[in-house]
Amino acid sequence: MSTAAPLSKVLYTATATAIGGRNGSVKSDDGTIDMPVTMPKGLGGDGKPGTNPEQLFASGYAACFGSALGFVARAKSIQTGPVSITANVSIGPAGQGFGLQVELVASLPELPRETAQALVEAAHQVCPYSNATRGNIVVTLSVA
Repeated sequence: MSTAAPLSKVLYTATATAIGGRNGSVKSDDGTIDMPVTMPKGLGGDGKPGTNPEQLFASGYAACFGSALGFVARAKSIQTGPVSITANVSIGPAGQGFGLQVELVASLPELPRETAQALVEAAHQVCPYSNATRGNIVVTLSVA
């Protein structure tokens, strides 16, 4: 049972449809995403070209986290210079099913390490993906 509260205001809703699970396709309602989904070799797949749910989640989390970091930096009047976020999303056995874990690696080469680390920690408090996963999966943060 969830204790989450509904959003006070919906700002945007993304819509995508998956057909065929891990051996099918995904398509967004506007057609921007329209690609095959294949099972990765590590999960028993044949290695055919295509994406997978973990890559899609990693892409979304990395992009969202980068925006959250920019939001926090602007609020603190910090000029970050170039920022890149790499999300490593792993899948494996957890309990009776499967689970995920995430490693977020931030690169902020123009900032002192302590400043970069503080921004990463603050971004983790405001990022919607971080808020959605908090307490549900292991998410580790690091600065490259």
